[in-house]
Amino acid sequence: MYLADRSAPAGAKTAADGGPVRAPAVASAVLALGSVSLITDISSEMVTAVLPLYLVAGLGLSPLGFGALDGLYNGVSALVQLTGGHLADRIRNHKLIAGIGYGLSALCKPLLLLAHSLGPVGVILALERTGKGLRTAPRDALISLSTPAELQGRAFGVHRAMDTTGALLGPLAAFFILSLTVDGYDAVFGVSACVAVLGVVVLVLFVPSGADLGAATVPSQGPASAKPGPVNLREAVGLLRLPRLRALAGCAALLGLTTVSDAFLYLLLQDRTGIGEQWFPLLPLGTAGVFLLLAVPAGALADRIGRRTVFLSGHALLLAGYGLLLWAPGLPALPYLVLALHGMFYAATDGVLPAAVAATVPAKLRATGIALVGTGQALARFGCSLALGAAWTVWGSGPALGAAAAGLCCCAAVAGFVLRPAAPEAEAHGQAGTDTDTNRDNGTRPAAAADADTETDPLRRPRGTR
Repeated sequence: MYLADRSAPAGAKTAADGGPVRAPAVASAVLALGSVSLITDISSEMVTAVLPLYLVAGLGLSPLGFGALDGLYNGVSALVQLTGGHLADRIRNHKLIAGIGYGLSALCKPLLLLAHSLGPVGVILALERTGKGLRTAPRDALISLSTPAELQGRAFGVHRAMDTTGALLGPLAAFFILSLTVDGYDAVFGVSACVAVLGVVVLVLFVPSGADLGAATVPSQGPASAKPGPVNLREAVGLLRLPRLRALAGCAALLGLTTVSDAFLYLLLQDRTGIGEQWFPLLPLGTAGVFLLLAVPAGALADRIGRRTVFLSGHALLLAGYGLLLWAPGLPALPYLVLALHGMFYAATDGVLPAAVAATVPAKLRATGIALVGTGQALARFGCSLALGAAWTVWGSGPALGAAAAGLCCCAAVAGFVLRPAAPEAEAHGQAGTDTDTNRDNGTRPAAAADADTETDPLRRPRGTR
């Protein structure tokens, strides 16, 4: 099951014959978490695949109403990410917080069977997204803590590929359930609840707690760093003083303001091409299939040539998808091209961003740092959903998407400038300033230097790669 690394890291153990012992390039914890995400995503995507049509065609929501609910669906998880990340770091049990998040999401699935109006559906979706927000940062922290810094792009790519396998199977399951049952939506929600419970069981049985994972990837700094002390709120807020983390968080939020949500993209694609309602649940399969094929190669490429290049290229691919929806003729291949570009965008960005964040923050604050960036990005996408829903209601789908495309072009240019590689003199000066600011209050060695292999520029090629 392991993807074996071709070279042993410095200081690796040796076998009995004197040769190096090949450590797995992807840790067992990553594979276990990938399995949990695969199962959970089957459950979640079964619901997500039918939800837009259920709300718009079944409950009669307007595009503005759907935009508000879709924004709530994504915005709630963003607000809770900070809480989940900080709690995981504070109690030093990432698995517990992630398990609570997975469990809460599983409990919400059967409640959809009882809700048939906008109010109850909105509350249930908010609770389900609360569970997602709680689990996201601790889960990604577990991945980064179990993986050497130079291989984190690949590790996140493997996890995202397994996660996307679930995203691929979920809509298929929803499609067949809707085809075979009379009361299709309730059947989808019921089966989804059963699958979600299975994901929680796998998490409890096979995922390590994460308390000792950092020891495998963080160089020892002596007795003082062997057992990091409890994390307090002041240390978490102090992460905002790291210039590199601020740059990542700002650019992720800026680009999120012009990133159309998946549900809206599929509705726009249906509106543009006239795809029948019976085929609508299959649209996420195009995105998921391409994401599945390219997630691992894109992560490995980011480790090799630089995360900045891959990250910005992903947004250029998304912009190309917007352009096809706006200006391409009504070709039969248009849906396939748009969905392929959408999947390539996710492959180039979804795992690369947390890998870059992990390179900028100390191990004991890993979940908090990932949550800070994820929260800003998700809140920005919440705003994008609201704005796009309002623009579609007032101006129509074409002008609304055109505004998003123009905004993405400008924001990508700004992000490319902000994340550009710094000059060597500026890098050295910024590193010294960061070290001073991070430890001004406690007089200790910089936490980032002691607890993590911190990159001078997290979106450049990681140290130790060839």
